[in-house]
Amino acid sequence: MALYAAAFPTVELNFSYYTMPTAEQLRRMMETAGNLTFSIKAPQSLTHKVDPYKWQDEAKTYLAAIEPLREVGRLEAVLFQFPYSYHYETENRRHLANVLDAFSGIPSAVEFRNNDWNNSRVIDEFKKRKAAYVSTDLPDIKGLPPVLDVSTSPLAYFRLHGRNAEKWWGSDGRARYDYLYSDKELEGAAERIKRIVVKADRILVLFNNHARAQAVKNALTLIKILEKAGLLGDEEMKDEMSTAGDRPS
Repeated sequence: MALYAAAFPTVELNFSYYTMPTAEQLRRMMETAGNLTFSIKAPQSLTHKVDPYKWQDEAKTYLAAIEPLREVGRLEAVLFQFPYSYHYETENRRHLANVLDAFSGIPSAVEFRNNDWNNSRVIDEFKKRKAAYVSTDLPDIKGLPPVLDVSTSPLAYFRLHGRNAEKWWGSDGRARYDYLYSDKELEGAAERIKRIVVKADRILVLFNNHARAQAVKNALTLIKILEKAGLLGDEEMKDEMSTAGDRPS
């Protein structure tokens, strides 16, 4: 963690999707992480495998676990990533609203993998709640969200998953995210960041193409591109333009 913190200002924690984190785990993590800040993924019990009778208790347990990050100002956001199978339906809309209510006061970022949620009603509701509508970089596949960079909260959140269209469906996560962005593609991402950052107070840029450390390689290259473009010219802007490698999701 200390080595990572020497290169990047922030990290997105993904283990919390599979296993409920504990406050002690996160305290120990902070002890070895310098000034690193954290985004942390919501557990699958809130996004993928939702039990209508138990999710509220899961949310309370999770909120207690992340409190150490929040109380010292090192919690960037909680990331709620919903699967492709999560359609824009009444029950799902109601659940999402209830989850965001449960996390009121906590910086929240929501990522959809289904294009059903790309509509003005959702955008307007996110603005009211000051929840970040996550910008994504994904393969150009029917049904997946298109490029959509909207400002719905003071925090903007941009996740780059790679463009591995051939292996997106019917493969495990490692194959899906096994992708190395070219410099030209990263220059395109920098243009998106340039447009996003003028609409928000702060932007987090996270890579999820985690196979073979490609996320780290691409993040380091993107930092150079952003510096050359004048977007990382001083320490204040570096803090706003947090760029880091992500773990699997």
